[in-house]
Amino acid sequence: MNGRDRMCILETDRLMMRRFREEDWRELYAYLSLPEVVKYEPYDVFTEDGCRELAARRADDPAFWAVCLKDTGALIGNVFFQQQEPRELGTWVIGYVFNPAYQGRGYATESCRRVMAYGFSERNAHRVVAMCNPENPASWRLLERLHMRREGHLQENIFFKRDAQGNAVWVDTYEYAILSDEWLRLPMAMRSGV
Repeated sequence: MNGRDRMCILETDRLMMRRFREEDWRELYAYLSLPEVVKYEPYDVFTEDGCRELAARRADDPAFWAVCLKDTGALIGNVFFQQQEPRELGTWVIGYVFNPAYQGRGYATESCRRVMAYGFSERNAHRVVAMCNPENPASWRLLERLHMRREGHLQENIFFKRDAQGNAVWVDTYEYAILSDEWLRLPMAMRSGV
């Protein structure tokens, strides 16, 4: 991780996105220990010890942004934003997980917009992509609020979990994307995150 990544803080009127710290484990545990939060994620609920380890790993991983309320500093969720290989294609993937206590207030949309603005303006992203489960309308509606277009519906293309007999539980995936020129054509208010 270079110095720029380590020190980078992104802000909106209500939010601050910063790098994770090891002491963030309690806030991570507050939402990653909930079955309804991890239902569509490639992992199961986390224990306290698991969240301690996760916070330590994320503190060294520039792909994870801790989303915090500016007025209280409370960590309310996280955004994942990482460049994909091959790097010369300029493709970045975005993902998000939020504490349900803070959902329904536009925080996920606001923070994702700000991170995407950073990607297009400061990281020279050509394309930002996202994937979600079609059975998770809150997720794909968020991607559509971000003006990403649905590019595909993959049938039973992946599994993260197994049933009681050890069989793969296959799920579908919606794929979304937006190009830098599409992003730049949006009105400033729709791409600022503020």
